[in-house]
Amino acid sequence: MRRRQPWSPGKCFFPRSQQNSRQSLSLQVSGTSHVFDQASDIPLRESARPNAIASPSLPAASGTVRLGGRPVAAWTPGELALRRAVPPPPSFPFTVEGVVRMGRAPWVGTAAEDEDEAAVAAAMDRAEVAEFAARPFSALSGGERARVALARVLAQRTTLLVLDEPTAALDLRHQELVLRVCRERAATGDAVVAVLHDLSLADAYADRAAVLHEGRIAAEGPPWEVFDAALLSRVYRQPVEVIPHPRTGERIVLPRRDRAAGWPAAPEVPALMRGVHHFPGLRTGSNQPPWPNLCHSRATS
Repeated sequence: MRRRQPWSPGKCFFPRSQQNSRQSLSLQVSGTSHVFDQASDIPLRESARPNAIASPSLPAASGTVRLGGRPVAAWTPGELALRRAVPPPPSFPFTVEGVVRMGRAPWVGTAAEDEDEAAVAAAMDRAEVAEFAARPFSALSGGERARVALARVLAQRTTLLVLDEPTAALDLRHQELVLRVCRERAATGDAVVAVLHDLSLADAYADRAAVLHEGRIAAEGPPWEVFDAALLSRVYRQPVEVIPHPRTGERIVLPRRDRAAGWPAAPEVPALMRGVHHFPGLRTGSNQPPWPNLCHSRATS
């Protein structure tokens, strides 16, 4: 199993409140770390999770959120926009390119304004939205909007990215694309904070993870230490198992499904295909490959 460089505290702080322990958080984000926040059963406002960093108009219920050593509320909106990027609201009466270009607004009047065209073009290419740059943002699908939102964040070129469920509406290819981009930014020294519910993705890409339960951090640390089946089963109130991928060894987090009366029977594999170990990790002689309808391999004698 892979191990990454040790994480060290950096410039974004969520100090623990002494007044409201049930809803308190204590988390530090390094300038070189890639942090994923696993949220479950949070009694706080849903929108308040990442927006405590993103906007001083949505303050934490208690305690203080600091950015660069200063309370977020002490920064002006313009100063914040130069330091952290967040996705836009779900609908805009603008074209895709217009929405992405909004990410450059904080740099108007600065030397970085000369980079606007290059930044917008590079961001759209990286998020794979350049082909529909002229389409209205409101006409896009949920997944396309998510990628445009990512492109706007990338065009802003800040050192802190705050992403709320950035993979929720995406297909498999674009889930991987978004998180590869996050890792690339983290590798350059930027900090990335994201809320994810897909724990397998978090385990694959995050340096550190925080599992939230009833408004408090139930566990925090490297994903391979935090994503414990017993802990996750308790937090999600659903039996969970954490298993290694049969080919890569990467960990996969799955709900445990114990078949009971009334469940459909497992598909029977034709005798012609028995003994074929076409699937990685499948034992010879197994009669239940994971995707029997997708196997086109000829039988071996």
